[in-house]
Amino acid sequence: MDARLTAEQDEMRRTLRALLRDRCGPRELRAALDTPAGHDPALWRALADRLGLPGLAVPEAYGGVGCTATELALACEETGRALAPSPLLATSVLVTPLVLALGTDAQRAGLLPRLASGALTAALAVPGTALATALALTGDNGGDWAGGGRAGGVQARRADGGWRLYGEVRQVLDGHSAGLLLVAAHTGGFARSRTRLFLVAGDAAGVTRGRQTALDATRPQGWLQLRDVPAELLGEADGGEDAGEVLGALGSAGDAAAAVLAAEAVGAADRALERTVEHVGQREQFGRPIGSFQAVKHRLADVYVQVQAARSAAYYAAWATVHGERAGGLALAQALEALRTAAGEAIQLHGGIGFTWEHEAHLYFKRAAGDELLLGPVHRLRAWVADGTGLFSRGAPPAASLGALPGGA
Repeated sequence: MDARLTAEQDEMRRTLRALLRDRCGPRELRAALDTPAGHDPALWRALADRLGLPGLAVPEAYGGVGCTATELALACEETGRALAPSPLLATSVLVTPLVLALGTDAQRAGLLPRLASGALTAALAVPGTALATALALTGDNGGDWAGGGRAGGVQARRADGGWRLYGEVRQVLDGHSAGLLLVAAHTGGFARSRTRLFLVAGDAAGVTRGRQTALDATRPQGWLQLRDVPAELLGEADGGEDAGEVLGALGSAGDAAAAVLAAEAVGAADRALERTVEHVGQREQFGRPIGSFQAVKHRLADVYVQVQAARSAAYYAAWATVHGERAGGLALAQALEALRTAAGEAIQLHGGIGFTWEHEAHLYFKRAAGDELLLGPVHRLRAWVADGTGLFSRGAPPAASLGALPGGA
């Protein structure tokens, strides 16, 4: 692995950071959060038109840039620094890889160019609070998280030569505003239940949706109610019978998403640390900056080491994704822990202003807590990796390869 950035990658990061500095400062961020969509459509268009961000990891044949998850992770590190609210995570990190992996030729040709251009936004709708489970980050995704044929979740049945969906989904990232919904539903009843993915237009008849309050306002979430909603099966009709293919694609997408989210969390942690260092260099106590006190130096040095370690793990996980290995879950755990520590220290060392609504410190802390609720928590991410490698099993091998992680190649 070569950890050095290429000239193109470095230029992309500089350009994106400059754009976000100009278009997503503290004032612009708060204004965007108060809109019905929860993000600034003008900023999203700028990210798409000027930098091609939504299509970074989409093949050129479908109108994308043709890069890899590594470039997408580097881009998300910058959006994480600014806590930029946008449909990037829901559209490009969660939905686009699934369409690319499971879609028919016609579905790819019809959807990927619009997703890559940013003209179409998308959301992955997973029933309940099971996103981490569905993506195989905290356990086996072969269970009944999508409904299991019983009441609850989302059910799908054949009708008039097509499919109809029934059910309710909450905690859907950008589900209230996405133009395309990718809904996980169960078919076949209780006896032959299997999970499938269905494409649903955001404005389809029978879809009721809205924005819901979330701990992290920079991660807008919506709720969905589906009542006799027409849907299109993602993939071939006969291929949909293979539940393992769908679950495998969700697992692969989950590991890549974890690597990207780890980089995003590292960006947020780095910015929280940077702001704290600036503050302790200016705030004085007993006639000297508090940053000159040894106790404060030690605390910030510990945070710096933790952030740099998390960055190394995130970069490796992104590289591993491209090379057929899986390390996203472990990197995400380390990055979320670093962000939580950096944000907590930021609140404490900012003193009286650190916990006020007007200051941005609490937004970074809520990002850490919100991501853990959505994709963790940290101890479960690590426990699943430990279980998959047999770390605590009697007679376990002395060293397990990353390729042997749960769902690994």
